[in-house]
Amino acid sequence: MKTTVLLVEDSPSLAATYQAYLRDEPWELVHVTTGAEALEVMKDTLPQALLLDLQLPDMDGMDILRHIHEQGMPTVVVVITAHGSIDIAVDAMRYQAFDFLTKPFDAERLRVTLRNALEHEQLSRIVEVYKENFDRDSFHGFIGSALPMQTVYRIIESAAPSKATVFITGESGTGKDLCADAIHKQSPRVDKPFVVVNCAAIPKDLMESEIFGHVKGAFTGAASERQGAASRADGGTLFLDEICEMDFDLQSKLLRFVQTSTFQKVGGSKTETVDVRFVCATNRDPAVEVENQRFREDLFYRLQVIPIHLPPLREREEDIVRIAKAVLKRCADEEGKSFERFAPEVEVLFRSYAWPGNVRQLENVIRNIAVLNDAEEVTVEMLPPPLNALSLQNLGALRERSHLDTASHGSEAGTAAGAPAGLGIQPLWQTEKETIERAIEHCDGNIPKAAALLEVSASTIYRKRQAWEAQDA
Repeated sequence: MKTTVLLVEDSPSLAATYQAYLRDEPWELVHVTTGAEALEVMKDTLPQALLLDLQLPDMDGMDILRHIHEQGMPTVVVVITAHGSIDIAVDAMRYQAFDFLTKPFDAERLRVTLRNALEHEQLSRIVEVYKENFDRDSFHGFIGSALPMQTVYRIIESAAPSKATVFITGESGTGKDLCADAIHKQSPRVDKPFVVVNCAAIPKDLMESEIFGHVKGAFTGAASERQGAASRADGGTLFLDEICEMDFDLQSKLLRFVQTSTFQKVGGSKTETVDVRFVCATNRDPAVEVENQRFREDLFYRLQVIPIHLPPLREREEDIVRIAKAVLKRCADEEGKSFERFAPEVEVLFRSYAWPGNVRQLENVIRNIAVLNDAEEVTVEMLPPPLNALSLQNLGALRERSHLDTASHGSEAGTAAGAPAGLGIQPLWQTEKETIERAIEHCDGNIPKAAALLEVSASTIYRKRQAWEAQDA
């Protein structure tokens, strides 16, 4: 479809000049002389760009710009006027005009401005599609919309269709098993087996048999032949959890298996071939393990084709309450309890706590609450150790801040409360939220201008506002 540019200019001589300027451009240029004609054209054919004169015979061009802004029309606007002033420019930018040209201007300035405007409009459409497809608050069992998790989701989607080996790292409780399962479910192998081997839970002497299997009589107690995880995972995915716990001598056999897709059962002489996709995980730093010669360097580089690092919960603070609410609902349903929400000061504590056990610890805390209590609201008195000690120590400051927030923000108290220490220090997310909101207010709601003042992208502000609104919901 050809790009349409609508020129709204009441001066015939200037209109002819602009048409001459743009004659060689690959756009369809439509010219009207009044605001009413412009609005009529836009009813039938929405132009990609609008060259808008503000001084029109029947109306102020700013009314047209305001109409486009209020209707959310995907038309990029370049304002042209002979009466340029700071106030007019500010008003034009408030209604998200792309640029402001003061007459007279030359052909090159007009062409460059229009090209930039149309590129901006095209990129904006791409960003909207990107946001729709990738700004998610859940993914294959994961809950969270924080930027680090968006990165994880995209890597999983990109890596899953291939056979490339994935090496997942992250602290205990961050969801490495969930990540491995997501890779399998997103892959073409979803209908094939997903076999898990926990290298930390199986005795060293039995690990080789667990992976490769054994023949009858291979060792004392081997009363019959046994298939290993490698055979059971044929055609599917083999997930080696806590792989840095694997015995160093066995790592050489695993390397050979990864390289050749062949292996021999313990005590056997027959070479078997399988089609297996490898996914590995560890809560240790594999580079440190290699440096300390506890993990083979050649195996590490063979396995780390696609690395995925799962962020700790403390680095995705905006997700904590969202995860907690989802877990509370699940636990309440499973335990037959009536819990529906958290008290505002509980949400403050959840955001303030470091969660060394990450999501697993958060789940255990909420399960404890659901089993031992029953009410519509989770209060600080229900919190188990170590959160109960923290809440008792700071309960007065928490309640005082919560009540202040309730008075000034109504239902937003649960998400707007500050740090529990009562020392005039508030959480980083709260400082960031207030700074962004002040910048938007200063720019009269113009998020791109606020983003420019804050030296961040407008999409960052949109994403953070969506996260805050979801928490308040």
